[in-house]
Amino acid sequence: MERGFSALPEVVLDCRNCLGESIVWDDRESLLHWANIHDGEIWTWDPMSRETPRVAKLPQRVGAIGLKEGGGLVAALEKGFALVHGDKVEVVARIDAMPPTTRLNDGRIDPAGRFICGGMDEASPQQPIAALYGLEGNDSIRTLLSGISCTNSLCWSRDGRTLFFTDMPTRRIDAFDYDVVAGTVSNRRVFASLTHEPGLADGSIVDAEGCLWNAQWQGSKLVRYRPDGSVEREVRLPVSNPTCMAFGGPDLDILFVTSAWFTLTDEQRRSEPLAGNLFAFRPGVLGQKEHRYAG
Repeated sequence: MERGFSALPEVVLDCRNCLGESIVWDDRESLLHWANIHDGEIWTWDPMSRETPRVAKLPQRVGAIGLKEGGGLVAALEKGFALVHGDKVEVVARIDAMPPTTRLNDGRIDPAGRFICGGMDEASPQQPIAALYGLEGNDSIRTLLSGISCTNSLCWSRDGRTLFFTDMPTRRIDAFDYDVVAGTVSNRRVFASLTHEPGLADGSIVDAEGCLWNAQWQGSKLVRYRPDGSVEREVRLPVSNPTCMAFGGPDLDILFVTSAWFTLTDEQRRSEPLAGNLFAFRPGVLGQKEHRYAG
């Protein structure tokens, strides 16, 4: 067993991100990439060599990232999309119609190579004025869904025919029928309810057995749901705000988990010294390779 990857979550990188998110494993380069949203950073790290991470600074906050076919990353900026190659950032599409209090938040590449990414309203009180967008391989943008307060949990079933999604204030994870060819959603229904949970649904990922893992913001845990929405297990973490996950390592058997200290009070930060760090553990199941943006 490689050093630092046990059966229980442990800190593998002391990065102390304000809001670590959108972590992905590049199986071709054996690298992890993730966003530190409010600092406008993309972190890149080799968890096998444990060398010092590379940190790319972008001109705007970065809501989400995805792997790009041919190398590099696609990134959701505040109100548009960019291609990122090392320190080079090329804005390829802007969403001029986004309300001023909104920005792009969670996103993931679909099985056809689109970057599906949704927004959130940052005003208080939060309003359902954001939308879910699809960035096509030709860098054009379509709207898939509107009336959203805060997008999260975007991921697909193993066959790509179901899209999972949460509008966080609803305290549930929804499922849609997903047309991979057209990139459209239909037949919205509840997959899992968090009504009686302490936290909110944040980032999600589907493993090789078809189960959905969800990081529960303010819940201090990960929850693995069976395909029918029932809870298979819960994994506790020593931080309030786990945010997102990626299966990585040569065999896709290590689950990496980002976290955040964003929204914690000074007293809470003192009581959670590990908040914002990168965790990892071996959950006993394998993950799937990430899809890549076709642009």
